[in-house]
Amino acid sequence: MTCLPTSQPLLRQKQEYLDFQDLQGLARLDWKIGKIRLWSGFYTRIDQVFILWGLICLQIFATAQFFPVSWYTQAILWSVLTMLGNIGMVALAWFWVRVEKLRWLIYSWVFLMSAGVAITDMGIFFSWGQVLMYLCPLWLGLSAIGYIFTAWGVRSRTFLIMALIHLGGIFVLPLCGGWQFLSTGAIMAISLLIVAELQWDMRSAIDSDVLTAEQKLFNQQQYQLRQLDSL
Repeated sequence: MTCLPTSQPLLRQKQEYLDFQDLQGLARLDWKIGKIRLWSGFYTRIDQVFILWGLICLQIFATAQFFPVSWYTQAILWSVLTMLGNIGMVALAWFWVRVEKLRWLIYSWVFLMSAGVAITDMGIFFSWGQVLMYLCPLWLGLSAIGYIFTAWGVRSRTFLIMALIHLGGIFVLPLCGGWQFLSTGAIMAISLLIVAELQWDMRSAIDSDVLTAEQKLFNQQQYQLRQLDSL
């Protein structure tokens, strides 16, 4: 993989001076009890996508690990949550991926997640033992592929490492005994929440035909402020 931004840290504190596309739908949290601050942070729509999928992964794999719910009921639950996750991801990220010319990346994630739930459902409803035995490696593998696509699209070492972590998790699973679902959910959810909370490395801005001249000028000014802030 070429053109990785090696001058940037893999993960760092979030940058304050955001580009126009990152400011759209920005969510700021400042939770306090009296004068005690419990949580403070801001989350772009891409961060919100990561949080959404992190919560979905926790729900799915925690249910599989801890609750005596039938496989058929779980298949319906997984299908509904995956469909909602895909819809939410597209709705939240669409403007950003248009600006960054990464619509293919959203299509790839939707395909991977839809393919995963389709294989899972067929394994459950048709009692395909080989599929049921390897559900956790299946989802870790699909996530790894998605992270590789993401790493290529945004030129990020962080997402390449996330892909390697998920691939490595496949080989660690046999050591987890009866806790494979919990381990898989933890790997997937923690990875997503980390990249939602911190700033990851990414290629330089591109010349987007979606933004107006004023919005492009704004982004240039934000870039200059980020450069000054990093000194």
